[in-house]
Amino acid sequence: MWPRLRRRRNGCAAVGRRGPTGWRTGIWARRCSVVLRWWGRIRFWARRRRASGWKGFLAGPLARYREGRDFPALPATSGLSENLTYGEIGIREVWHRAMQARQDGLAGAETFLKELGWREFAYHLLHHFPALAAKSWRAGWEDFPWQGDNPPAMRWRQGMTGEPLVDAGMREMYVTGRMHNRVRMVVASYLTKHLMTDWRLGLDWFADCLTDWDPAANAMGWQWVAGCGPDAAPYFRVFNPASQAEKFDPDGAYRRCWLAELSPRPGPDALAFFEAVPRAWRLDPRADYPAPVVGLAEGRARALAAYASRKT
Repeated sequence: MWPRLRRRRNGCAAVGRRGPTGWRTGIWARRCSVVLRWWGRIRFWARRRRASGWKGFLAGPLARYREGRDFPALPATSGLSENLTYGEIGIREVWHRAMQARQDGLAGAETFLKELGWREFAYHLLHHFPALAAKSWRAGWEDFPWQGDNPPAMRWRQGMTGEPLVDAGMREMYVTGRMHNRVRMVVASYLTKHLMTDWRLGLDWFADCLTDWDPAANAMGWQWVAGCGPDAAPYFRVFNPASQAEKFDPDGAYRRCWLAELSPRPGPDALAFFEAVPRAWRLDPRADYPAPVVGLAEGRARALAAYASRKT
């Protein structure tokens, strides 16, 4: 179920084994026990959805997919990413059922098909550029002044950046092995731009934590956000976690679900994160929520200056 551990460039094992997290085999089992509870629930509903001929998705989330897919608190996505990752359902089956839905005039099918197209585009990129997960796709980007591992990046891994939407996403991933796609873009932008940290560090952490990890989509997504990939986000596009939260989590439901420190009575999902993390992290749900690692305006200005200095 878990991705193969890889050797990191700094000589220590992939984050999670004698790396900067202080991970050990027992702690791996500690997180697994939490993730497996979620994994069982996800698999149950995925099997139900497939057995019912997608009736649930076609009749509900797909009809609202275009409008709802960016809101992490809503059940507006297919939930099939993990099944696609492990070959439990074929991409052609998904494509043809979505095509039929579009022909039937179902709202949202066109947008869903475009998202499937992005997945296939990622695999074409990986085929023609096998180093996609290790080397910047755009020429000349290997000397960009991203930082290597650093204390703010560790705070990012721990879901302790002080930016609620970023931290909620990182904790969701640690507990469930999944993260909403809108939030993935926000946390990736925060690491590579506000924290000016190498996208490969984020890619490796996602590979360690995601149960729906996909080698092509993961690499393309990180390079797209960082600005060094094909069809990359322009350098001046820096996702603002605060404005993204206001727009896509307006009532704070997603953030409250995952951030125990911001609720007088945190729910089981928020508390599960503290059950799963290594004790060496010394995190306590009763502690105050952390101050921001960097001011959003300050981080944006620093990133824009670095990106604008590039000639290409």
